[in-house]
Amino acid sequence: AQDLTERLTELGAETELVAADMADSEAVDALIAGIDPAHPLTGVVHAAGVLDDAVLASQSAQRLAGVWAPKATAAYNLHRATAHLPLSFFVVLSSSTAALGSPGQANYAAANAFCDALAVHRRSLGLPGVSVGWGLWAEASGMSGGLGEADLARMARSGVGALATDRALELFDSTRHDGRPHLLAIDLDVRALATQPAEVLPPALRALAGTGRGGAGGAEGRVRRAAATAVRVESEDWSSRLAGLSAGERHRVLLDLVRGHVATVLGHADPEAVQEGASFKDLGFDSLTAVELRNRLGAATGLRLPPALIFDYPRVGALAEELLERVAPQSGTSDGGPQEVFELEPVLDELARLEGTLGAAALRDGDARAVTSRLEDLLHRWRSAQTLPGDVGDGHGQGDQKGNGNDNGSSEGNGNGSGGTRLQDATADQLLDFIDNELGAS
Repeated sequence: AQDLTERLTELGAETELVAADMADSEAVDALIAGIDPAHPLTGVVHAAGVLDDAVLASQSAQRLAGVWAPKATAAYNLHRATAHLPLSFFVVLSSSTAALGSPGQANYAAANAFCDALAVHRRSLGLPGVSVGWGLWAEASGMSGGLGEADLARMARSGVGALATDRALELFDSTRHDGRPHLLAIDLDVRALATQPAEVLPPALRALAGTGRGGAGGAEGRVRRAAATAVRVESEDWSSRLAGLSAGERHRVLLDLVRGHVATVLGHADPEAVQEGASFKDLGFDSLTAVELRNRLGAATGLRLPPALIFDYPRVGALAEELLERVAPQSGTSDGGPQEVFELEPVLDELARLEGTLGAAALRDGDARAVTSRLEDLLHRWRSAQTLPGDVGDGHGQGDQKGNGNDNGSSEGNGNGSGGTRLQDATADQLLDFIDNELGAS
């Protein structure tokens, strides 16, 4: 504030800073009433805002109130306190989040949507009013300074870049002359939109995904639409794409798909850096990136994937195997031939031999984790292959009412059912709590 005051003074303006709680209607009334009649109020710019991000199921009345008050309540108080004055402008700095959505910002989107509606309401009363839905500014602020590289990369993939300050100020000046009550001021990259499957884009941007900068009727637009169509066709023809490949080759194709999308979601330049045995928890996934990965893989494969996908299949390789089974299910062996039937005793003998090997092994921590990862993947694939339709519990996936598993297959209270069944039937609150608990999120 002091820096702003000095800059305005250098430009010849007389400034006065007044501290007031804009969410308090009496404080706003007193602020407006205290303005010197010799220098009457001629315009209002409402720029306040705070963030308290959380996924929808973790939102609360307290979190909504904390974001709503300085943005929406303050805007309404200013509207009510100045409605009788002959203002030349009433500008609310809103957010594009209200129009486009943003993961984890349901409360902020709601508050800004109110501001957008308030501007329309003022215009219906014959009063000046415009709400400007801003995208990201390149210059870091108190609200955007905490964004990391992965956050910025995720925004860039959605086609929304960062506005240079000079360009943003030009857009602000132009809003007073546009005439419409609600405008978006964002750095929109239509080419970036065109490279994304429509399913992973905000609904408001899907119509632009195939247009390119040349417009819907131009050659570039036709190329972009063709590219988007190709993505959809690819997602529907995995059986043909994998036909004739060996089991190892099929696994490699799906593994590369998973690694590529994991790298994209996490902002890594090289998919090869994503190891097959890596767990999603160790890679740094949280509830938001887990949902984004699920959406991207669903769009790429044409599959309807469960919300808790990466917790059902917590390692990269295991998820690739599951996707392979879904897009190109194989009967019998992994090579498509008839499955050989073994007697029980030889299988148990092999397990005993493996048990002896593991019991005698002395491995470094990193090597031990790699062995553990491989065993977990094998166990998960075995369990998946042996589960029959209609099974309620199989002795390894049952648990208590809190979703805690136990080794002997018993259950406490009403906790019967496999982990997948419990997650499938879970409410949104229970699902997001599970995700955050599994990832160690606060």
